[in-house]
Amino acid sequence: MTTFPLRSLRLRPGEEHRDTVSIEIEPFVLGGLSYLPMPPSVEAALVIQRATTGDLLRLALTSSFHGSCMRCLEDAACEVSVDAAEYHDATLGADEDLGCEYVVEDRLELSLWARDAIAEALPDQILCRSACAGLCAVCGKNLNDEPHVHEEAPVDTRWAALGALRDELDVD
Repeated sequence: MTTFPLRSLRLRPGEEHRDTVSIEIEPFVLGGLSYLPMPPSVEAALVIQRATTGDLLRLALTSSFHGSCMRCLEDAACEVSVDAAEYHDATLGADEDLGCEYVVEDRLELSLWARDAIAEALPDQILCRSACAGLCAVCGKNLNDEPHVHEEAPVDTRWAALGALRDELDVD
């Protein structure tokens, strides 16, 4: 896990510290599918600005993730750009809501912060292409490779009595 020591900064209000840090990114599991960061470590821009009562923290990075398409299970990749900001009130007796959950004992937990920011920026579905047709619900073939349709699905015999009743009532 990548951390940044805040205690070593000697900033006065109005000053800022800029740094490029290498952050380890953990794999994500979405919908039961695993997505690996490529590369597992990314360069991120970190800016810390000292305010009168605390610090304004900013993190910007871009990362790529590789895994399976959520529709057809072929290889898929997506790129995520993050520009996250947090405020941490460092004064004694400050409201707990003004503290940043990523600051722990004067250390900034960069890996955890990056992971949470990436999770918010990930698309709802990671697809091999935007128009992915997915898998056939009947035979399981990849509809991108073999587009096809099946004849009318056989009626489940357990519904036959209801079908007969529908025909009797002449309802569609």
